[in-house]
Amino acid sequence: MNHDQTFRAVLIAVLLLILPIGIYHRLKSQATCERLDRWQEGPFILATLRPVGIALWLGLIAWAIDPDWMVWSSVSLPTWLRWTGVGMIAIACGLLLWTLRCLGKNLTDTVVTRQQHTLVIHGPYRWVRHPFYDSAALLAVAVSLIAANWFLFVTGVVLFCLFIIRTRTEEENLVARFGDSYRAYMNGPGAFCLELERPCVAPDTARSQRRRRVKRATGSRLSRTGCFNALPLLWPTESFFDKACRLKRISRSNLTSRLAHYY
Repeated sequence: MNHDQTFRAVLIAVLLLILPIGIYHRLKSQATCERLDRWQEGPFILATLRPVGIALWLGLIAWAIDPDWMVWSSVSLPTWLRWTGVGMIAIACGLLLWTLRCLGKNLTDTVVTRQQHTLVIHGPYRWVRHPFYDSAALLAVAVSLIAANWFLFVTGVVLFCLFIIRTRTEEENLVARFGDSYRAYMNGPGAFCLELERPCVAPDTARSQRRRRVKRATGSRLSRTGCFNALPLLWPTESFFDKACRLKRISRSNLTSRLAHYY
């Protein structure tokens, strides 16, 4: 019982730390008040994902309030293994907070992208395409070890499997939104696992693809005028060019000269 109270205190402290931060980022991302079409997830995911997530949270909260409420699903684990869960939850929280900071206003709870959605490939996204789901999986394993509870582990595994199923639709929407940029990104990091032998972005390949798109748009060799006219194809969302023009911090001729030199 003493061990249960110690691990219970650790778990409550972690929840009190990450929940306010998570709520802050969620509210920040919803500042645009956009309506997201969650039906694009499909009826199976809609009917299963959130109920399983609610079951996991209810079981976790019940154990945090009183471990005796979840004694029916408790298992006997050595103390060192439960402390391993404490180490895992620290790593998971670090990855989650890093991911939330990099996502910013792009954060959603569904597969639909926002109107001002930008392609994020820095931070943890340099190594895996879906670090948010990885952090959720680590959190589920960690809390199940800390609580020594098989119900939390099973619901966590089911939840992660549903995330994997939903990922296909999510990436189809990202390809539809960002086109070749996201296809090139998919050739880099793995969806959920580290693939250190493949870089996040192949600069030469990405540059070659951009040059081919500009040539198709202009029908000739690259020039300042052609590069300027092809800018909407290169950046479908607000980019350095849009910000520079909007803020009037650089002249049109100077900007097109720099872009022609880069591409």
